[in-house]
Amino acid sequence: MQLGKHNWSDNAPKFHNNNISLETSEQILPGTRFQVGTAEDPDVGLNSVQNYILSPNNHFALDIRERKDGLKYAELVLQKPLDRESEQSLHLILTALDGGEPRKTGTAHIWINVTDANDNPPIFTQDTYTVNLKESVPVGSLVLQVEASDKDEGTNAQITYHFSNLPATAKDKFSLDSAKGTVILSVLLDFEEIKQYTMTVVAKRWGGLIAHSNIEISVLDENDNPPETTLTSLFSPVPEDSLPGTLIALLSVNDKDAGDNGETTCYLQNNLPFKLLPSSKNYYKLMTDRPLDREKASQYNITITAIDKGTPPLSANKTILLQISDMNDNAPAFEKASYSIYVPENNLSGASIFQIQAFDPDVDQNSHITYSILTSNIEELPISSYISIHFETGIIYAQRSFDYEQFREFQLQVKAQDGGSPPLSSNVTVRVFILDRNDNSPQILSPSPDSKDSALFEMVPHSAEADYLVTKVVAVDADSGHNAWLSYQLIQATEPALFSVGSHTGEIRTARTFLERDAVKQRLVLLVKDNGQPTLSASVTLNLVFAENFQEALPEMKNQMKSSEDQSDLQFYLVVALAVMSFLFLLSVILAIAIKLRQSGNSSFLSCFAPVSHSTAGVIFPPNFQDGTLPYSYQLCLSSESRKNEFTFLAPNIHIAENVLCGEKTEAPLSSNRESSLHPKVENNEKVIFFFYCSSHNYAPYETNTILYKLFYKI
Repeated sequence: MQLGKHNWSDNAPKFHNNNISLETSEQILPGTRFQVGTAEDPDVGLNSVQNYILSPNNHFALDIRERKDGLKYAELVLQKPLDRESEQSLHLILTALDGGEPRKTGTAHIWINVTDANDNPPIFTQDTYTVNLKESVPVGSLVLQVEASDKDEGTNAQITYHFSNLPATAKDKFSLDSAKGTVILSVLLDFEEIKQYTMTVVAKRWGGLIAHSNIEISVLDENDNPPETTLTSLFSPVPEDSLPGTLIALLSVNDKDAGDNGETTCYLQNNLPFKLLPSSKNYYKLMTDRPLDREKASQYNITITAIDKGTPPLSANKTILLQISDMNDNAPAFEKASYSIYVPENNLSGASIFQIQAFDPDVDQNSHITYSILTSNIEELPISSYISIHFETGIIYAQRSFDYEQFREFQLQVKAQDGGSPPLSSNVTVRVFILDRNDNSPQILSPSPDSKDSALFEMVPHSAEADYLVTKVVAVDADSGHNAWLSYQLIQATEPALFSVGSHTGEIRTARTFLERDAVKQRLVLLVKDNGQPTLSASVTLNLVFAENFQEALPEMKNQMKSSEDQSDLQFYLVVALAVMSFLFLLSVILAIAIKLRQSGNSSFLSCFAPVSHSTAGVIFPPNFQDGTLPYSYQLCLSSESRKNEFTFLAPNIHIAENVLCGEKTEAPLSSNRESSLHPKVENNEKVIFFFYCSSHNYAPYETNTILYKLFYKI
């Protein structure tokens, strides 16, 4: 037994009116019919109303009829004339039965009132009125007009009309003019809702006689419904690597209209990588037509248009949102082919210096990028001791404080890898440049910077003219660029108008000739500053003595040395005694050699002590001496430091002078090819006294004199 094909009789028939009142004249003839109502049963087929039974009586029989819509109804047929005097009213019971097992019933009570002088009943012009109406007929339109006539005259011929047993589906749709018999449309019709209406109209004459007629209204279809597209199934998201012909969705298309109005076709709008193919009646398949790329389109709004064949045709759109799922088909990409990072030196260790970013058009795990450092051009230490990168953010951190003067640039390879399976990656070159900061003060090479208690001496002849080169301050700066641009400034002087300093060369020159009123001892303080921000500087103090020779300058030097707080008198006298002894020994050696050579007649050797052509009388040098060949203008300098006193020569290449003068073996020549701007020429009035340097470095007087002897005679 297939339960799904049976409709159980679970509803009893039911009359619209359980109490039916009829009024008839005693003069009506046998055969007169009375429609007493229709019972309805929601069940269908055999389980609906199948029969009517009338309670036993002497006058009426029951005639069962069937309407066009299949509904059965009962009519009372007068079998025997009525007699009001013997029976003024009748009570009958009408029972409706369905065909179920067991049968269910419904009853209605019929009350018949018999009136007097009932001659002729009304007669309709038609037993059944048939009307076809388009569903687009506007409200208020005339549907039809029923008409009944009566042979009587006067008040007995006046007829009124009303509906009898009006179905619920038609109750609000139509209205009946009781006097004219016109049926008016009250509500718009809809073919798709109800295609046909059947109703009964009653004509009642004055005096109680009535007549019945049926009205059958058929609704004609019009193309007033667009097609409806239903998404039966959808496979979303669709992988972007799906092959052409992959099934995406199944759709059904329906149109409530009938005939050509309900015939539909479908197509896709826009140029999309999809196609629509008919599957079976009213069904379509949506499929891919070409390869997909989620990075170009991550989703599609697919609009399907369905159109019917009506006149005019109606159409409707159905939009499907289709998501495209990602596949790991894109490697991370950097914004640039290479990166240059500029880090100022003295940065904080552990500070972030840059953020490198790569982008992956994929999504979710396929676009999750991690960063790492592959290689670098640093060989001394692991790159991790210089720099590190956060594996998720790409922020680069300096692991140490960089020093431009020691380390200026390096290069590394950064790798960006996504989280796909298998993972994809790409590399980029990152160059890190260390930027210089002004973190180094100028360093004065010559003259040597003095300490708090030291004093440096330069000897200047009284006869020095204006623009005479006294000395040159040589300074360097470990920084670079603007930070290493040095300028020189005279900030303090005993006679400010007596000297000038080259702002860029550091050369100290006389601004005018020496006057008698000028102090013999001059003290100069020079400031050397760089061009950085902020500016850093260093200073050096020079003590100048105007004298033609060392003996003349010695008292001034002695006084200066006495003024030193930490210098003992004993040390001073020892040094002065040593100097005098060395000088006298040198003089005696020179005189002895000169006398010996004169006696031997070797005049060529004596010529080496003759004045050079460009020198002032009284100054003697070897014959091959040229201005500017010495590393510097070596003049007498006296320095005084706490805990140590010494005579020293001030020169840019002091180690060369020390090696040559003090007897160490060296191949370096005493002469220098540097320009005179860096190594000023020996002035005419200056005496070169080398033994002060050697004696100040703890060389014995004999060794000092031997060195001087070797120097002048090139032994």
